[in-house]
Amino acid sequence: MAEYKLLLPSMGEGVMEATIITWLFNEGDNVKEDDSVVEIATDKVDSDVPTPVSGKIVKILKQKDEVAKVGEAIAILEIEGEGAASEEVKTETPAATPDAETLKTIEEPLQTVAASNVEFSGDLYLSPLVKSIAQQENISETELKSIKGSGLEGRITKEDILAYVANRGSKPAQQAAPVQTASAPQPAVSAPAATIPVSTGDEIIPMDRMRKIIAENMVKAKQIAPHVTSFIETDVTNVVKWRNKNKAVFEKREGEKLTFMPIFVKAVVKAIQDFPMINVSVNGENIIKKKNINIGMATALPDGNLIVPVIKNADQLSLSGLAKAINDLAYRARNKKLRPEDTQGATYTISNVGSFGNLMGTPIIPQPQVAILAIGAIVKKPAVLETADGDVIAIRNLMFMSHSYDHRVVDGSLGGMMLKHVHDYLENWDLNTEI
Repeated sequence: MAEYKLLLPSMGEGVMEATIITWLFNEGDNVKEDDSVVEIATDKVDSDVPTPVSGKIVKILKQKDEVAKVGEAIAILEIEGEGAASEEVKTETPAATPDAETLKTIEEPLQTVAASNVEFSGDLYLSPLVKSIAQQENISETELKSIKGSGLEGRITKEDILAYVANRGSKPAQQAAPVQTASAPQPAVSAPAATIPVSTGDEIIPMDRMRKIIAENMVKAKQIAPHVTSFIETDVTNVVKWRNKNKAVFEKREGEKLTFMPIFVKAVVKAIQDFPMINVSVNGENIIKKKNINIGMATALPDGNLIVPVIKNADQLSLSGLAKAINDLAYRARNKKLRPEDTQGATYTISNVGSFGNLMGTPIIPQPQVAILAIGAIVKKPAVLETADGDVIAIRNLMFMSHSYDHRVVDGSLGGMMLKHVHDYLENWDLNTEI
C-alpha cells in the first residue's frame, strides 16, 4: 500500500485559495476515482473536488472552515501499489500549481473598491484582492516589499496584508500618495444590531457565505458606478414564432431545450459589435477595451442566491452553440457543478427578470463591467401596426428591456443606442434563421 496526497487543484485565473465547506467522506472511508470528496468555496463559486485515484481516506489535513492554498495537500489517501504513489503526486502537483502568467494576473476583480493612484511595478506578484486592499489602505510599493509573504513562492496573501494593516497603527505610509476616490466610505454589510429593533416572534437568520459576498459586491458596485437606466418596449412576435417552429426539431436533434436566451445573447453580441465601447472596464483614469465578448448570465439558485456563469467568446458561437453553452452553465449552476473559472471574465451581463414574471427591472452593474441588460416577461398585448392599408390593431408579443450603464464612461447616447440596436435585432428577427 502507498500514500497519495490529495492536493487542492488550480481553480482558474487569480484564485489562489479556497475554504473547506464540507467533507463528503470521513477518515477510513473508501473512495473511487472521480468521486467528489469535499466541497470548497472561493470568493467566486462553491464547487466539489474529485479524487483522481481510488483508495481509503486515512487522514484529513484541512478541516471544515479552514483555508487551503492551491497546490496544498488537503487529505492523504491509502492506495494500492508501492511506487505508484510518488508518481501520482508528481503528476498532480504541476497541474495544481498556478503558472507564471496566473501569478502575474492583476485584472480588476469584483473586490475592487475604488480607483486609486497607487500603482505597483510588475515585479510585485499581487492577487487582485491583495492589490485592492493595498490601494484602499494606501500602502506603498516600498511597504509591500517589506511584507514577508506566506503564500506560494513567497507571495503576499490576504492574511499577510490584513495583519500588516492591523499592526500599522497610525503611522503614515511611506512614499504613499493620497487616495482620491469618489465613493463614500464603505458601510458594513449589516448595520449594528442595536439600530434594528427585534420584536418577540421575529426570526433572526444569519447570512450564508454566498449571501455575504453578494451583499458586499452589490454595495461596492453601487458605490463605484453611477447608474443610469434606459427602457424600451420590443415586439418579439417573430422571435416567439421562430422558437415555436424550431424548438421541437432542435430538442429531437440535439437533446437540448431551445429557450429564448440564445436569441437574446445573439442580439446583444451583435449590438456590442456595433458599439464596442460598451464592452469595456474602468481602471482608474484608463478605459480598458475588451477584445473578447464574454456574456454573463445571471442565474437564480434553488437556495435563493444568485450566481453569474459566463459564456466565453459568445461572438464565436452559433445559435446552436449558444443554446448548448447556456443550458450547460444553467444546469451546473443549479447543481453546484460550476468551476471557479466558469464565473470569471464576463464583459457584459444579461439578467432575465422575465423568468419570474416581472415586466422590467433595474439590475446593478457587476464590477468591473460597465453595463447590464434586464429582459422582462413576454406578454401578449394589443398593439398598433402600420400597414400599407393604414394602421391596424393586432395581438403581438411585447417585452420590456432595461439597460443600466456606468455613467462614468457610458453616456445616454451610447447606452440608449446600444439598447435600440438590441431592440431592432429582435424585432426584425428572420423567421428563416437556421439553428
